Amino acid sequence: MLLGAAVWGGAAAPAPLQHPTASVLVVPFETTQTEARFYWLSEASAVLIADGLRDRGVSAITRTERVRAFERLHLPMSGVLTRATVIKVAELVGAGEVIVGSFKVEGDEIVVQANSVRVDVGKLEPPVTERGPLKDLFGVYDRLAGRLSSGAASADQAARPRPPLGAFENFIKGLVAENPASQATFLETAIQEWPAFDRARLALWEVRSDQGDHPAALAAASSIQPGARLANRAAFFAAVSELRMQRYEEAFGGFLKLLEHSKKASEGSSNGVDSGALYNNLAVVQIRRSSSSGGTATYFLTKATEAEPGNPDYMFNLGYAYLLARDQNGANYWLREMLRRDPTDADAHYLLATVLQASGSATEAGREKDLARQLSSRYEDIERRPAGDPLPVPRGLERIQTEPDSARTLLTDQAIIGPAQREQRELASFHLERGRRLFEREQYTDAMSELRRAVYLSPYEAQAHLLIGQIHLRAGRPADAIDALKISIWSADTAAARVALGEAYLKTGDSAAARKEVERALTLDPASADAKRLLAEIK
Repeated sequence: MLLGAAVWGGAAAPAPLQHPTASVLVVPFETTQTEARFYWLSEASAVLIADGLRDRGVSAITRTERVRAFERLHLPMSGVLTRATVIKVAELVGAGEVIVGSFKVEGDEIVVQANSVRVDVGKLEPPVTERGPLKDLFGVYDRLAGRLSSGAASADQAARPRPPLGAFENFIKGLVAENPASQATFLETAIQEWPAFDRARLALWEVRSDQGDHPAALAAASSIQPGARLANRAAFFAAVSELRMQRYEEAFGGFLKLLEHSKKASEGSSNGVDSGALYNNLAVVQIRRSSSSGGTATYFLTKATEAEPGNPDYMFNLGYAYLLARDQNGANYWLREMLRRDPTDADAHYLLATVLQASGSATEAGREKDLARQLSSRYEDIERRPAGDPLPVPRGLERIQTEPDSARTLLTDQAIIGPAQREQRELASFHLERGRRLFEREQYTDAMSELRRAVYLSPYEAQAHLLIGQIHLRAGRPADAIDALKISIWSADTAAARVALGEAYLKTGDSAAARKEVERALTLDPASADAKRLLAEIK
């Protein structure tokens, strides 16, 4: 994923964009021309229109967010998408409108046509067309953005210097090239042609960082001068590179300096750098250098989760930091909170298994470890078990935040992941209900099959585990029932599950354990007839 999000500075008139603050998705424009020399104009159209809209106060989705969304949805960045697909993508990323368009080159001129599509009603507004010399590419697209938004750029934005056209072409080619070597070559050429091209430097940082060449990435970010418009973003990327190079003092100082700036800025942000990302990365530095000087990892991560309450990576890191600090209660709480938001996170399941094993909950720990290994096969490689350590914690699982505008990135991810998770929960509920009906008809084999599907889709579905335990109990497998019922209680403590667990213990001859479960059930539900019946049976 490449950067490209920061801004520089005759048909029937369409309706202006409905809300100046509404998000607008601009997708690459189409063309019927097959000349390879024009392919870059497709992506350039999307970048320039989005820039022009932001210059006029319209909240256009950045290229970074668009690329991230396309990757998560497994859509090609190049190639023609149907209008229905484009509208669906816009819905998923929370855009109220989407801009589609086409271009063609006629001699030394370019003709560009754009349409605004209202996502809520699927209405295609009348097209807007602009034409002009290719050498006035920026002017053509700026006028087009102005007509789409019915607004004017500020004097400061209008006066912002633009790169030479050749440098801009190489910049765009660097964004869309298929391999890192080509990306770097195009971006470096763009910088050579226009040394003030800081936007290309940030894109080059990402290419080098993805290659693992962190010294080169650091050099790209550090070449942006202090006081430049993108200086704070560059400083963030430089600190990330220093962190990856194990230059912890420099990284800590870089993040801390940006944090001090963000505290002075409005809304906890310092020119595109969110405080949550800074707090998270400060914590990662402390974890990696095993230091509390300047603040503990748990302190910084608590601040990160306060800044971005829904960020699952910050929750994971906080649970991990508590585990490293041997605080089992804190680790248990935050890892479970994280898994409620992302039940498919293998590392979180594995760490939670470590916590549960140390606390004596062997059954629940085994289940969490099994889930982790179903989701990933790498744990034999990362696990480190010092001799005699009662709480063996694998190292190196902390998560660096590489997006300085992490809050906005989170919104994009949640918009995409949310519908998929809802669909998964609905499917789990479907299998749970089928399993319940089959259980009531005493078709236990078929019921077990449906309930296992429900648990696979929703690992913390307490009712499914309760019914599985009851099936084991009726089949004369009290040991298996005990395991399933413990997991049900761990997922959600209910009187019904406690009574069932008491029955299972009673069948194994453990009356004391059975009485304890019944007493807990009566605490949860003093009117429980089943609990009273079982208590009388025990007596």
